[in-house]
Amino acid sequence: MKPTRSFVYLCLVGFCCFLSYDMVRRPVLALLADSLGATPLMVGLMVSLSTVTGIFLKLPMGLLSDVLNRQRLMVGGVLAFAIPPFFYPFISDLPTLGVLRLFHGLATAMFTPLALAMVGEWFAQQRGEAFGWYTAAAQGGGFLGPMIGGVIVYQYGFSPVFLLAGVCGLLAVLFFFLIPQSPVVRVSDHSFATLWSEMREGLRRVCQSPPILITSLVEAAKMVGNGTLMAFLPLYGLLIGLNAAEIGMLFGVQALTSFVSKPFMGRVSDRGSRQSLIVGGLCLCGLMVILIPHIQGYIILLMVAGAFGFGEAVVTSSSTALVADLSHNKGLGAGMGLRGTIMDIGHAGGPLVAGLLIDQLGYGAGFFCIGMILLITAMYFNIRMIGIRKPLML
Repeated sequence: MKPTRSFVYLCLVGFCCFLSYDMVRRPVLALLADSLGATPLMVGLMVSLSTVTGIFLKLPMGLLSDVLNRQRLMVGGVLAFAIPPFFYPFISDLPTLGVLRLFHGLATAMFTPLALAMVGEWFAQQRGEAFGWYTAAAQGGGFLGPMIGGVIVYQYGFSPVFLLAGVCGLLAVLFFFLIPQSPVVRVSDHSFATLWSEMREGLRRVCQSPPILITSLVEAAKMVGNGTLMAFLPLYGLLIGLNAAEIGMLFGVQALTSFVSKPFMGRVSDRGSRQSLIVGGLCLCGLMVILIPHIQGYIILLMVAGAFGFGEAVVTSSSTALVADLSHNKGLGAGMGLRGTIMDIGHAGGPLVAGLLIDQLGYGAGFFCIGMILLITAMYFNIRMIGIRKPLML
């Protein structure tokens, strides 16, 4: 696969966007909510709120991008990465934090499905590897963001973290405007009725494809586990005596493992069975979630975080490519938007469900239930796809 200039710049945009986003999100957000007096359930809610925006917007944005100019639609998403971090230093109560998290959620809602659709459009024959490289670049930001955020909040407090995150977001805006305009010309003078009709047809196609829905369900289950770790690994770390910098390193190791693994595993998925890779990766994630509350040694926790990151890389590189394979050539945005919407339902629901379970049952039982959701989903995916995938993959 030969990377193009546009693809390289898009990877740089993804890196800077998620460096900014994850500097705020892990572990700083949970620590900030805790410092404002949040209960475990409220911490889960604060972590989930940004994904609520994605639940409602990712699918419409994906559908629109199949009809209008995809690159122009992405501008709002990139700006939504850059602007909100500058407002976090002024937050002093949980309701205001919740409103800001909803606004910050516009970033991934308006950017991620469109970026993935662009990659799928550019590299139709090598999607697994291309998605692996792009998601690895975004994950690189996810690798550095938590470590940088954890160290800075430990040494200097919350405000410097948010200001630095805003600067990284502005850098993403700069790289975005260096991407050459796409040669793909989409009609820009649709009437509302025509636009609605085309969006509705795209929605019908993807919603009537069981393999796309089931594969997206896998991503939702993975994000249930990811969201649970995002919200409650910081609090569990504090419980066993870790400081913010050490907790940030856990997320950094998780992201680093995923970052290193995604391009390679994407290439493997292009040459082998995406389905078996998805099942194995999701099972690994589920087992690691179950193990975490039974571990107090920091080195072992780092290893478990790394194993979760590897499982996450296997699932993401294979499932994203599979959804692109199953989507109509003119419906990549719709396919990625539907995947993103279902994925965000899991991401939003995971911390809420985990918060309720942990509040009532404690960390051990709460994490066990979340891990079992991932394992059951892996089995369901494998059974359903054996029966329906082959006839539809022509």
